[in-house]
Amino acid sequence: MFEKSLQDLVKGIRAHKRDPAAFVSTAIAECKKELKSVDPFVKAQAVRKLTYLQMLGYDVSWASFAIVETMSQPRFAHKRIGYLAACQCFCETTDVVLLTTNLLKKEFQSTSQYEVGLAVNCLANIVTRDLGRDLLQDCTLLMAHSKPYVRKKATSAMFKLFVRYPQGLRLTFDKLKARLDDAEPAVASCAVNVVCELANKNPNNYLAMAPQFFRLLTTSSNNWMLIKVVKLMGALVPREPRLARKLLEPLATIV
Repeated sequence: MFEKSLQDLVKGIRAHKRDPAAFVSTAIAECKKELKSVDPFVKAQAVRKLTYLQMLGYDVSWASFAIVETMSQPRFAHKRIGYLAACQCFCETTDVVLLTTNLLKKEFQSTSQYEVGLAVNCLANIVTRDLGRDLLQDCTLLMAHSKPYVRKKATSAMFKLFVRYPQGLRLTFDKLKARLDDAEPAVASCAVNVVCELANKNPNNYLAMAPQFFRLLTTSSNNWMLIKVVKLMGALVPREPRLARKLLEPLATIV
């Protein structure tokens, strides 16, 4: 009943800005007590405060398990607090990251597109090599989800999975390539973004896709996607000089 809210914490830190150490130590001690509560509202509030303190540079790694517990709460408002905390606080050395594998798999099956999107966003931020390997197939399936919101989230997240688990690129690239022809422009734009980032590392691997990129360049009305396609074609031209002449007309039209 008398727990301090995040707003109280912020006001307290501002009031003790000359020497906040003592106040913050007290606040952390209060958060530790709140994390032991069986009330999900109290626990979620404590996780919110710890996330803020982590942003200020304080170590809250000791609360990792409580963050996972908050992520698993059925209430979306609590779940969102937990996922934000995980994105902010978890790293490759966080032991409990592997505990999120089954939790994320379960979230991917949710009937709520927002819960699925929340889980995909979290995966992109906390993915490790093991997590990428275990959830690659699940994330690939989400690229064909019935909701465009989920498809664009999953498509964007694939780049982070490829960075952590490079072998996944060869296994799933055809599925990513198919998103370039997605009926939803936002999903196609996300696919272009991922391919553009991949091509920065090795453009030669994507020369065969030049006709597909050229079609997007001449048919899309999405300015942001056109910028990415032009950037991508610019990376390919040095490898295939004949592209330069082919690009003159569409580039003149865009300009």
